[in-house]
Amino acid sequence: MEITGTIKTIKETATFGASCFKKRELVLTTNEQYPQHILVEFVQDKCDLLNNFTECQEVKVAIN
Repeated sequence: MEITGTIKTIKETATFGASCFKKRELVLTTNEQYPQHILVEFVQDKCDLLNNFTECQEVKVAIN
């Protein structure tokens, strides 16, 4: 599934537990007649993919 929208928020990477599980959250605002805010979570090595993006940037995100 692909979602196209504008980045509203990119949170910092959070680390949990002794296993150092990493998670980073992205909030997108869809470009539809009735915009929605969608939370997408990136985990482990995928957290670094968000380093090159900024808030208010238009993106397309593919999710499972």
